Amino acid sequence: MSRTLVTGSAGRLGRSVVSALAAAGHEVIGVDRAQGTPADAAAELPADLTDLGEAYEVIARFRPDAVVHLAAIATPFSRSDVVTFRTNTQLAFNVCDAAVALGVGKVIVASSPTVIGYGSPNGWAPDYLPIDEAHPARPWNAYSLSKLVAEETMRSFARTAATRMAAVRPCFVIAPEEWEGAPTQSGHTVTERLDRPDIAGVSLFNYIDARDAADLVITLLDRLPDLPNGEVFFAGAADALAREPLAELLPKVIPSTAEFASALTGCAPAFSSAKAERLLGWQAKRSWRTELSQGSI
Repeated sequence: MSRTLVTGSAGRLGRSVVSALAAAGHEVIGVDRAQGTPADAAAELPADLTDLGEAYEVIARFRPDAVVHLAAIATPFSRSDVVTFRTNTQLAFNVCDAAVALGVGKVIVASSPTVIGYGSPNGWAPDYLPIDEAHPARPWNAYSLSKLVAEETMRSFARTAATRMAAVRPCFVIAPEEWEGAPTQSGHTVTERLDRPDIAGVSLFNYIDARDAADLVITLLDRLPDLPNGEVFFAGAADALAREPLAELLPKVIPSTAEFASALTGCAPAFSSAKAERLLGWQAKRSWRTELSQGSI
């Protein structure tokens, strides 16, 4: 049985990752300063991983086979820019440094689609649609910049380390309870995001069920030894969080996408997870059309 340490284990994505790993037979160690790590975890530890010594102590104590690093300030502008950047970049460096130095075999780091730069107050246009991992990153705020730095931190260790490493850019994560009406990370319900395209349109109507993202984490952990070290993967639902096709809707919300939106036929999303399907055999299974309470559709 593999021992896997999950940072941010009480978070919106972390809870599903902990439960899915435990169900798959992993011995899960949850690390989070907040309460809420699922009881599926074999052990839970509150720790401040922005302290390098504490990061080393946690990994040295549990000696995990793998680390899934999800801990972060999770949304833009929820804290001051300096705190967001310092916290997220320090977390990524400390976890990678301790994991590599202490011989952890596998590390996955959570990034974000926000590195692409959508929502910029000075305007933004895609180079093409759908967006994949080759699309240029153009972060414009402390959060998106911190996530790109986290990716580069992972890559810098992957260039010389024996540890197998990768980063995942999960789209707007929707936890299971949010399909039943609990507020999402933006403070709106899923139904409000569907009913008001101005809300979900800022992030190009991207989303993923937390359980699908957890399935990707498990698949990636299994496949890491077979991949080039330091790969990055988008993880999104197979459709957009929108009632209308994005070919019609996206140019209304973000006119600068009009040149490329016609490539998004049917209910296709703006972000492509084709790389994860091609290299990992992973596809998201859940859609708002199947998961949202029927009375809310």
